[in-house]
Amino acid sequence: MYRDVSGRRVFFVDRSPAEAPGEAGAPVLVLHGFPTSSHDWQRVLDRLARRHRVVLPDLLGFGLSEKPDQSYSLFEQADLVETLARDLGLEEIALITHDMGDSVGGELLARSLDGTLAFGVTRRVISNGSVYLDIAHLTDGQQLLLSLPDEPLTEGLGRGALVQALQGTFAPGAPVPDAYVETAADLILGDGGDLLLPRTIRYVEERRVHEGRWTGAIEQHPSPLTIIWGDADPIAVWPMADRLHQARPDSTLVRLRDVGHYPMLEVPDAFAAAVDHALI
Repeated sequence: MYRDVSGRRVFFVDRSPAEAPGEAGAPVLVLHGFPTSSHDWQRVLDRLARRHRVVLPDLLGFGLSEKPDQSYSLFEQADLVETLARDLGLEEIALITHDMGDSVGGELLARSLDGTLAFGVTRRVISNGSVYLDIAHLTDGQQLLLSLPDEPLTEGLGRGALVQALQGTFAPGAPVPDAYVETAADLILGDGGDLLLPRTIRYVEERRVHEGRWTGAIEQHPSPLTIIWGDADPIAVWPMADRLHQARPDSTLVRLRDVGHYPMLEVPDAFAAAVDHALI
């Protein structure tokens, strides 16, 4: 569904619990990564929504949300998420994040620690993302995009190139149906989103500047934390998960062996089971 959020057209999924709605826990707010969208979570959405309301927005510039020709900031993305949550009446949430969503979530957690966030965070699940940028292994494509001027491309990347780039982040032999990857690529292409990739990827530079605030909040927020990590991720490598667990020894660390950057797509049953346990 769509909603006007601070003057922007935002797409989001809002699923009510399918089982025992009167006994459901806090709603689950899910934040996707770069360069994809809420579609990443389709293989686990039914499982997540069994006992929880699930709200899953496409961030500005991604998926089916509006893709304005502008500079992009994770502070603005956090504003959008906070406003949407307030508009939907979410007073407390469990926060699940992946990739770039980890950084947007980091800003929300920092606001929570500052006492300014519009909702409470009861527990958290964090998955493969560059929490510690100094040990991230950016792909050749990501580095190329970052080397370009902060301006739209004049020529699209093409569906085939996007599919290949996404598949390159999976573990070798990952059983992800081609249809999921092709749809993810189509959602990037929609409304010229691929032309904006040199702009939307600037979050990496912003993350570098504000890592102390965002990673600090991820480490320090008092809500229970579960780390679910594919250990064959070529970008957000396994030592990141281990380092975060050392910073938060009270957290639960789930190692998904021989799984790459998109565990919710690569091993949906194992990923959903780990999330189920985290939300108890």
